[in-house]
Amino acid sequence: MEGRSASITRKTKETDISLELMLDGAGKGSVSSGIGFFDHLLENFAKHGFFDLKLTVKGDLFVDSHHTVEDTGIVLGQAIASALGDKQGIRRYGSVILPMDEVLVLCAVDLSGRPYFVYDLDFSVDRIGYMETELIREFFYAISYSAGMNLHIKQLSGGNNHHLAECAFKAFAKALSEAVSIDERINGVLSTKGMI
Repeated sequence: MEGRSASITRKTKETDISLELMLDGAGKGSVSSGIGFFDHLLENFAKHGFFDLKLTVKGDLFVDSHHTVEDTGIVLGQAIASALGDKQGIRRYGSVILPMDEVLVLCAVDLSGRPYFVYDLDFSVDRIGYMETELIREFFYAISYSAGMNLHIKQLSGGNNHHLAECAFKAFAKALSEAVSIDERINGVLSTKGMI
């Protein structure tokens, strides 16, 4: 991959992950995690953020989905940070209020280098397909901390659980896409400190 991109591999006793990310992509997602609904969410992330994402995960799904989902978040966060490099010229901030039928989700991102995570999604079921809904929080938490990102995800209205999860991933994609975009008015980085 060329442009602002990163390739990350991570192998532990629990997961074996290979990820390629292009920030300036066309929304092409090729994802295989062994968890169908998680693949669906990540493909939506790629499509709606205009990121190119190639991901293969082999995890200990005989235990449960936790390690697969959390470790994917860690690796995706690392890839975002690596692809951004010194963050020259990026908008830094991104936010969106995104609807999906009856569901409405707010997502705001600051690529400040300082991780902080605020999460307010209220699922009424324990799992969607073969994915535990509590892992959605773990995934975004892992991204926030491994990317050094301030990330807020808030449910404004709810309903169908599939819609809520998908809306959150699409909202994150749109907010991140805005935050990583280049603004020619920015000389260096968008900070009075001179670095982010």
